Amino acid sequence: MSPILRLLALLSVSGLAACGPSPSTESAPPQTLPGYEAVEDEGFQIEAVEARHLSGGRERAEVDYNGPDKPGTIVVDTFARKLYHVHENGRATRYSIAVGREGLSFRGSGVIGRKAKWPSWQPTANMVRTRPDLYAEYAGGMAGGLDNPLGARAMYLYRGGRDTMFRIHGTIQNATIGHATSAGCIRLYNQDAIHLFEQVEIGTKVKVRSKEESLELEGPHMDDAWGLAVPETPENIARKEKELIAKAEQEAAEKLAAEEEAARIAAEKAAYDAMTAEEKAKADEKAAKEKAKAEALAAKEAEKAVKAAERAEKKRLAACKRKGIEEKDCPALESVG
Repeated sequence: MSPILRLLALLSVSGLAACGPSPSTESAPPQTLPGYEAVEDEGFQIEAVEARHLSGGRERAEVDYNGPDKPGTIVVDTFARKLYHVHENGRATRYSIAVGREGLSFRGSGVIGRKAKWPSWQPTANMVRTRPDLYAEYAGGMAGGLDNPLGARAMYLYRGGRDTMFRIHGTIQNATIGHATSAGCIRLYNQDAIHLFEQVEIGTKVKVRSKEESLELEGPHMDDAWGLAVPETPENIARKEKELIAKAEQEAAEKLAAEEEAARIAAEKAAYDAMTAEEKAKADEKAAKEKAKAEALAAKEAEKAVKAAERAEKKRLAACKRKGIEEKDCPALESVG
């Protein structure tokens, strides 16, 4: 595993300045929503946020705001895992966030003391001292980029004129939004981090709600079976019980399958080791032929997929042409008919 991949894998259990991601194990056909498409920014290609990661109202939205906070304030609710940028006339932009695990989240209030696009990241001296194998390489800092834990934008939280080491920042770990998985920072989808970054100025007040304030304004919340914050309703409680059972069954099935696969591989290895040199040569030749056959089939399927995509693109452009839509404005195929 490369040093950067090891770093991303372990930052989520590290100190406050890490503010790192947690890997996702979910899989589904990629779909996206307006405002969360792939975008090129400052020379970096940000991937689209798949619609499955925006389910349950996790997409950015302008909403009525019932809190007492003044326009311009950023309000963070770590219990409901929402961030509000308060506007005039009782309105606010609501964003979904990932927050720190219990005991690690930013508390109280502060201000945005600094802003940065594609910020660099640097481990603390304590992190370097305790895990030199992981952090020494980055003691001088990690340049901004897609592998950087702070994502596309960072807004640095200050208190009393000093950096608190907490940030509001982006992430490529889209599956973590709505969960309590970070090392303490307030994490948004990169698209939302860019949106908020453009709305706020240095000196913007940031307030974190207490549990009492969250209960009053948002109502009680709970984690579902997958760790996502949802309203604590009888329906969600019942659903969690069923999902926990299903999750346990799924994990048991996956464990059994892994054990069976490991046993199969071990048996095949033992059988191979017991072969004579002539038998091994024949087995190797057979395996090479099967591999070549599989690769040829995969190449054929890939070619078919490319041709299908080309046909779909021609169909899309033809549909737009019939409707008098210029190529640069031509929407996705399902939108043009």
